[in-house]
Amino acid sequence: MNDWPQAWPDDDRGNGYGRGSANARPESARVMRQVRRGQGAPPGQGYGGVPRQPSYVDGQGHGGHGAGGHGDGYDSGYNTGQVYGGGGGGHDGSGPGGRPAPNWRRRIKVTAITLVTLLVVTSVATYFWADSKLNRDVDLSKVIDRPEAGEGTNYLIVGSDSREGMTDEQKKNLHTGSAEGKRTDSMMILHTGGGSPTLVSLPRDSNITIPSYKGSDSGKLYQGTGRQTKLNAAYAEDGPELLVRTVEANTGLHIDHYVEIGFAGFANIVDSVGGVEIDIPRDIKDKKSGADFKKGKQTLNGEESLAFVRTRYALPGSDLDRTKNQQKFLSALANQVATPGTVLNPFKLYPTMGAGLDSLIVDEDMGLWDLASMFWAMKDVSGGDGTSMNMPISGSTGNGNLQWDTAKVKKLVEELKNDETVTVSGK
Repeated sequence: MNDWPQAWPDDDRGNGYGRGSANARPESARVMRQVRRGQGAPPGQGYGGVPRQPSYVDGQGHGGHGAGGHGDGYDSGYNTGQVYGGGGGGHDGSGPGGRPAPNWRRRIKVTAITLVTLLVVTSVATYFWADSKLNRDVDLSKVIDRPEAGEGTNYLIVGSDSREGMTDEQKKNLHTGSAEGKRTDSMMILHTGGGSPTLVSLPRDSNITIPSYKGSDSGKLYQGTGRQTKLNAAYAEDGPELLVRTVEANTGLHIDHYVEIGFAGFANIVDSVGGVEIDIPRDIKDKKSGADFKKGKQTLNGEESLAFVRTRYALPGSDLDRTKNQQKFLSALANQVATPGTVLNPFKLYPTMGAGLDSLIVDEDMGLWDLASMFWAMKDVSGGDGTSMNMPISGSTGNGNLQWDTAKVKKLVEELKNDETVTVSGK
């Protein structure tokens, strides 16, 4: 007797395909039921207090609660084909393993703010560091009977033969000698304003009149006697304050700022920028300054640069030709300092600022912005966007001093005061 059941009582499989069927036709693919999570019944409700069971969706749109098959139909939140448990990120922007994805916009913003903050802090710190290195030793309030200020700004730039702080070996190498005190080797007026800048050299042998003045140390008033002498004697007698007073009295031009640099400082600045390229117009050999150059374009180090700007006896025009060389070199130096290669390179900028600012002597009202404006104006002169000239000369006196051309000087000063284009020329 065969006890094997002919069919399962609750099975309704149509033509008999499926489990245990002997029919050769394959069983069709079954669709896995998907679970639809319903809201749990409140306590005490449902079937005898049992929480409501999840409904099932069979992928054909038929669903039901529990095993009974009576339910709400297809649930669009499931059976989407999504493979769960994979390594990819979710649709909610999460990263692998469920970690939140990086917020790149926020990271870029934080990085930018950090960099800007560092730049501001560094700039402010550099400003105060550089400002503290300026030697504000000249008090222009001691200068009496000053002419009225005009348009624009006038700088009196002085190169002195100060040997302060130099060793005997440095004096020998730089051919400076060992004279006591200090005198002015070069003097220039730089005018800046709304137009192109103008650089006017004042020959040290210029014949001038020493005016009445107040002693810079004693405060004593010295009455003018009409005494005439060389311009560089004013500095030797009572320093920067008397020099400013003398220039103002003999020109009628108001001096706004005073800038002075000595021998050692000049050489240090040149070396800190890696030398200065300049085109030397002729062969020069001067035993007193130590100059020994061939004609042509070349890069001079600090020692060679100092020899070049101090040379006078080997030049045909002596002091007038020397002032031209000084103008040419200082403009080239300013052009070198103001290049992006120096300004944007901290390994060059800080040594240059350190060497330069330590060496400068300026007036009490001089600020870093004033100094920067002066350098940029000299760069313009070097680049051909400004004018460079000597104070107009009409001849020389019996003792060899250079006599200014009174009419031309008056016209030049008037144009500078009014910040007009200079039409006067000087040899």
